[in-house]
Amino acid sequence: MTAASEVNFDGLVGPTHNYAGLSYGNVASMRHRGDVSNPREAALQGLAKMKMLADLGLPQAVLPPHERPSIATLRAFGFSGSDAAVLEAAARQAPALLAACASAANMWVANAATVAPSADTADGRVHITPANLASKFHRAIEPPQTARTFRAIFADPSRFVVHDPVPSDAASGDEGAANHTRLAPVHAQCGLHFFVYGLDGTGAAAGGPRPVRYPPRQARAASEAIARLHLLSAPQVCFAQQHPGAIDAGVFHNDVISVGNENVLLYHEHAFVHGAGVIDSLRRQYRRLHRDAELIAIKVPAKHVTLADAVRTYFFNSQLVTLGPGRMALIAPEECRTTSSVCRFIHELLARDGPAPIREVHYVNLRESMRNGGGPACLRLRVVLTKAELATLRPALFITGASFATLTGWVRSHYRDKIAPADLADPRLLEESRQALDNLTQILGLGSIYPFQTG
Repeated sequence: MTAASEVNFDGLVGPTHNYAGLSYGNVASMRHRGDVSNPREAALQGLAKMKMLADLGLPQAVLPPHERPSIATLRAFGFSGSDAAVLEAAARQAPALLAACASAANMWVANAATVAPSADTADGRVHITPANLASKFHRAIEPPQTARTFRAIFADPSRFVVHDPVPSDAASGDEGAANHTRLAPVHAQCGLHFFVYGLDGTGAAAGGPRPVRYPPRQARAASEAIARLHLLSAPQVCFAQQHPGAIDAGVFHNDVISVGNENVLLYHEHAFVHGAGVIDSLRRQYRRLHRDAELIAIKVPAKHVTLADAVRTYFFNSQLVTLGPGRMALIAPEECRTTSSVCRFIHELLARDGPAPIREVHYVNLRESMRNGGGPACLRLRVVLTKAELATLRPALFITGASFATLTGWVRSHYRDKIAPADLADPRLLEESRQALDNLTQILGLGSIYPFQTG
């Protein structure tokens, strides 16, 4: 077995971070629609979380934000003239479209892609499929830039495959790793890939009860396609339907209602349709892949943590990380500490006897991201890499004391501390963002990955 590490690639919050309330079904996003945001503080909070994980001894890397506002998208809708003229006309004629094109939602890179490590794939390469994000327009414009970024980072074709996104329509929406969990005794061993969906192959809600308030987003057809693209065998794949009641409570992705790491799955009792059967299937498949190994599935009863508290605190959107053999930690939002039901359950979890290896919790302040509907796990994409694969990546991508200082200085130099909805039409904001991103690609050693850099 080749040694491997899980690298957390966190999305750097972009300079246009704002509260446009674009994500219907995301309770926090809708609640804070129109509020004044603080992009500088949002980016610094995200970087502080990255530094915490790096200080805990975990490989921590960064993914750059996208260019926003997306002038190319506005031009595709018929706006013309100078960039400033495009922004002015869009603000006057199509303000909702401008808000979508200025969204910084690409910071939540758990939606950027789904990843299969080389230990799992038939060709022994790491497979990455950018999500098509078909359910929301402001995110559906992300895949081309996501693919360019990934191909610049994971550039060795003998070790990495960056696929095109699954073709998108109403029946094949893919929201990335937010609906995918990989389970294995340790990161380096062959993993069981657990895909959770809300849509069946026809685009209708999957069989059984339907959500009535909010639409489901992940399609089973997309998950099945990714399993094929990543050359996974049938015993390595398990599918489950997201519970419609959870969707209606604001659980727009599975990572808002369950979290897994290595041999542990922590899930709410209302996470899945036929939840007991889902867990039984996972345990059986896990045991077939790894004889004499047990999946530790920890159910969180609704009487201890309600769906409302789970959504409000993003408890299940905590990161569950391995710090050493038999030692896992939760990286939880500060809101979990200040909500009595969730805080009480966390401390009961840490005090449990038995094999469950969750031994500590670290709380993080991500208020700016949380107000827009994303917690710690939303901000990161997990990529398991061997030492040889890791050696192909640019060192500047990783958080160290020096790089943290450089990046925090970059944020302070380029980011505003206030953005209101009307500011999205300011041509100076576009210029500031482009200057920031041009500087960032130099810091990270990525070359010219943005259209404005290449003309």
